[in-house]
Amino acid sequence: MKFLPCALVLALGLLAAIPAQAEYGDVVLDRSSTRQGMRAVVFPHWFHRIRFRCKVCHSELGFKMRAGANYVQMNDIINGKFCGMCHNGQIAWSPDRCDLCHSAKKGVKPGIYGSSETTGPSRW
Repeated sequence: MKFLPCALVLALGLLAAIPAQAEYGDVVLDRSSTRQGMRAVVFPHWFHRIRFRCKVCHSELGFKMRAGANYVQMNDIINGKFCGMCHNGQIAWSPDRCDLCHSAKKGVKPGIYGSSETTGPSRW
């Protein structure tokens, strides 16, 4: 009888360990950064995902759920839209810290890289 509860706990633990797709990784965004003389943006999706539910960014902040569907400009962020809702100098660093987001290595193509490791496309 003790075997059944242990087996159930083990099975649930294994199910919880199955990795979810498109949750972790670094996302490199470069619609216009390099054309404007800046490094591409590295968005640490994994870092945000372990702290917030999907709905925080994808519903409350207005990010569409499809890669490439969002056109975010610095004016939007400075004016408190998209990333600027949190990156306002009070909740998280302010938009004047360019190097913290525009941190991709030169030549890195836009896309999703890595996992929750820190060996992603950023120059850090």
